[in-house]
Amino acid sequence: MSLRCSSLPQGTKGSGSIGPTTPAIGHCVGSSGPLPVAARTGRRHLGSTLRHTTTMTRRYDIDALRVFAFALLILYHTAMAYVDDWGFHLKSVHAAEWLQWPMLFVNRWRMSLLFLISGIAIALMRPEGRLLRFAGLRTWRLLLPLLFGMFVIVPIQPYCEGVANGHVAPGFGHFLLRYWQVRPWPEGSFAGWQYGITWNHLWYLAYLWNYTLALALLMPLLGTAVVRRAVTFCAASPMLLIGLPSALLLAWVIWLEPIYPSTNALLSDWYQHAKYATVFLAGYLLGREPVFWQRVVALRRTTLWLALAAVGWYLGLRILGQVLPADSLLRQWPEPFWDLQGRASQSLYVWTALLAILGWGKVFLDRPFRWLPYCTEAIYPWYMLHQSLIIALLFWLRPLQLGPWMEPALLLGGTVGGCLLIHELLIRRVRWLRPLFGLRAEPPAASKARTVAL
Repeated sequence: MSLRCSSLPQGTKGSGSIGPTTPAIGHCVGSSGPLPVAARTGRRHLGSTLRHTTTMTRRYDIDALRVFAFALLILYHTAMAYVDDWGFHLKSVHAAEWLQWPMLFVNRWRMSLLFLISGIAIALMRPEGRLLRFAGLRTWRLLLPLLFGMFVIVPIQPYCEGVANGHVAPGFGHFLLRYWQVRPWPEGSFAGWQYGITWNHLWYLAYLWNYTLALALLMPLLGTAVVRRAVTFCAASPMLLIGLPSALLLAWVIWLEPIYPSTNALLSDWYQHAKYATVFLAGYLLGREPVFWQRVVALRRTTLWLALAAVGWYLGLRILGQVLPADSLLRQWPEPFWDLQGRASQSLYVWTALLAILGWGKVFLDRPFRWLPYCTEAIYPWYMLHQSLIIALLFWLRPLQLGPWMEPALLLGGTVGGCLLIHELLIRRVRWLRPLFGLRAEPPAASKARTVAL
């Protein structure tokens, strides 16, 4: 980071596409997916609907954190349409520069939290004794919704984007027939035009599937006594628990981010792979270590203050870069000095924020809230639907010129209402639709047994 530059950090974006895209500011969308979490005991049985009926001890705090994280996702993606100078598929005319700062506050750890929860979820599943079954179930639950989403849920997004920028002719039916041919589009038509099709916000499913299969291959090694003793030792030491992952994240942001800026395109997205795979693996290794949970609870105040101090320094450097006079002595300091400070504070902020969230979540959220079972099931469908609803609604609202307060209020309300109605009235009640949205085929009312889909 340089005080000679007044711009905000590059490399974050609205959402991903299959192919490389130009890095833009702002970052978009994941548990082993938006899926229920439980520490399971007892014998497992794989039914015809690919589900488990188990006796379990719930980790309510992990389920609740995922619900809140995906609620934040809807709010975040709605705000992406209004953040000035940040790339998104469709922008409102009511963009505001001040929104960059609260968005920066959350977008440094938002996706890392979801991948951390993914690793914890898999750890609590304890799948080590049935790796082939585990890999098959994860493939079913991740790739089927991804493919369905790319061909059915997502297309409205590139259509609206292409019509808005003048590269696509109006007429969704004609566009859809052309889109399903998976042929390249004219340059700049939409994110992913080179490949004819895009996954946009569903990139998380593709990344998670790859990390999950890689983890399954590594599980025999990660379960050895040497590795488990090393993990327990690191979890028991506050210095190592905070410092080691922060140092790894710093290494990736120093060495990889300048060469491989974030694309959400899977191939050659090495900085994001290093970052997200690190927190995903940390979640798996630490997730069922009792000493880890004791530590994150005991250190929750410390990690919160460290996170606030780190983000304060990080944002402060950004502000200094904008307000310092050109002849200021601080601007004469070497650029690598400021760059290292910015990257170090960013890395420390990400990991301490994650630890603080887990610690405070364990204290306040580890209880059976009445709303939790319904919301836990609703996460996956809402995740798949929300950004398409945002783009479609904004495409319709923009010409109405409703103003800077009414338009975002209707956009957010319409998105939440649309997710609620489509999930409640259609997805959860139609048996054949449920697996396409990551749910078990059997609706909850069809069985008195408590079932948990992987």
